[in-house]
Order: sequence, then structure tokens, then C-alpha cells
Amino acid sequence: MLSRFTQLFQNPLQFLYVLPAVLIGLTVHEWAHAYAAYRLGDPTARNLGRMTLNPIAHIDPIGFLMLLLVGFGWAKPVPVNPRNFSNLRRDDIIVSLAGIVTNLILAFLFSFVYVAGILKWGLGTNEAFMGIMGSIITINLALALFNLLPIYPLDGSHVAESLLMRKIPRVFMFLRQYGQFILLALLITGAVSSALSYLISGIVSGFFTVAAWFVNLI
Repeated sequence: MLSRFTQLFQNPLQFLYVLPAVLIGLTVHEWAHAYAAYRLGDPTARNLGRMTLNPIAHIDPIGFLMLLLVGFGWAKPVPVNPRNFSNLRRDDIIVSLAGIVTNLILAFLFSFVYVAGILKWGLGTNEAFMGIMGSIITINLALALFNLLPIYPLDGSHVAESLLMRKIPRVFMFLRQYGQFILLALLITGAVSSALSYLISGIVSGFFTVAAWFVNLI
């Protein structure tokens, strides 16, 4: 956490590079939840103006700042009415994973842009291009992996509840009540950052390998 603060304040332009990535990552993540719910029969988020690519509709101030400064954060949860689903457990899992999958797809696609910029367009020394593209990739991966954690209100908690609520209900009731405090503690102490950063580095390396292979074919 301190190293990220240091990087941002040593080079203020980093804020400009990270900001578009945060806005894009949060917006597409929440839009994907709303769109998946709508396609599965629940128009709640759409009716409340959440099925939109306007970032203002999705930003949670604390989650936004945490993502900008720490690298891991969240947006306002999309409202969902499970009564509108034809298959409650299946559809809830699909909606919960929609944002995560969308972030992964976006990171993968921007990996091709990043690699093409270096190998084909001569932008390897362009600080703005490298900073913005790199941030979009890592922030989207951070959102995807972070939201897999089974801690309320993250998407992973909804998936875990759908699968395990009947077996260990007290655990999930506890997480619903105290999950946000646990989440903040994990972020502030950096307890989760090292593991997720390691995973992100590995995935980015894999994406770049695939992208480089494809770009070199062109």
C-alpha cells in the first residue's frame, strides 16, 4: 500500500493514467451485472438507471478511492431482485460472475493493444500509452480477482452463499454484518494485496505471451 502511495506522489501523472482504468473497470463491471440480471428476467437495475456505462451511476466513494490508491476496491452494488429469476441459484451465480468475467475479457483484449503498441506501433517509450494501457489491464484483473473473495459485499460472497448458505448459514450471516469492516481491514493492512498482486503478475504475463504470439502473426 505504501509503495503505491509513493509511486503516485512521486509521479503525479500516475493519477491521470490510473483514473481512466478505474472508471472503465468499475463501470463495465457493474454494467455487466445489470445487463445479466436484465437478460435473466430482472429489470430492477435497469429501471433504477444502473444498466448504463455512465461511471457516475456506479461509483462508491470509498471503494473508488481504495481502488485508485491501493489497487483493490469496489463500486456500488447493483440492486437485484432474485424473485424475478426463473432459476434462483443458477441465475444469481451468473449475475454475480458477470462483472468478473467482463473485467477478465477487457484485460485480455487490452493486452493485445498493449503488446501491439510495443511491437507494431513503436509506442514502447510513450509513457502515457504504457501507463494507461498497463493500468487498464491490471485494474481490471484486480477487480476480477478481488471480487472473487467470498466476503460481503463482493461478488464472491454471493456465489458462495448460493452454493453453501444452507450448510453454514451462520458464517454468511456474520459476513453480511461485518464483511465491509473485514474488507477494509484487509485492504488497509495489505493482507490480501501480496497474494492478489502475485496472481495478477502471472495472469498478465500469460496474456502478454498470447498477445505477442498473435500480434507477431500479423
